[in-house]
Amino acid sequence: MKKYLIVAILGLFFNFGNAQAWEGTGDQKLQIGLSPWGYGTGITATYDYGITDLISVGAGGNFYFDGNHHHKGKDDYDKFFIFGRLNFHLRNLLDFPSAWDLYPGVDVGVIGNTFGLGVHLGARYFFTDKFGVFLEAGNNGSLGVSINF
Repeated sequence: MKKYLIVAILGLFFNFGNAQAWEGTGDQKLQIGLSPWGYGTGITATYDYGITDLISVGAGGNFYFDGNHHHKGKDDYDKFFIFGRLNFHLRNLLDFPSAWDLYPGVDVGVIGNTFGLGVHLGARYFFTDKFGVFLEAGNNGSLGVSINF
């Protein structure tokens, strides 16, 4: 029994070792998850496209169920934060393993009819070539699943 467990664990590590969290120019990521802090609590979806080995641009949107997005005198139309984003990928500079990506970034957009700004420090870890997890901590943070395509 122990032999089978060891073979299974080694197989998982072998598969994990081949995962690529950041490939640079042309890299495309879709992220879907929970946005538990920032303008409120809700769900998030983002898309990133690598334009250089260091920089990606993209877009995203958050839909808030409740939270900090309500401002005095405003209605519920500000439950959406639609934004463009810019990330700086540090994996190659910091010589991280290929399954990891560390990236500071900024989100600029609108929430209702108001300017919205988010900054984050993000990290991705890919279990396979296609699927991983992410965490973005900052004033517009989120966590969830990252998909490579």
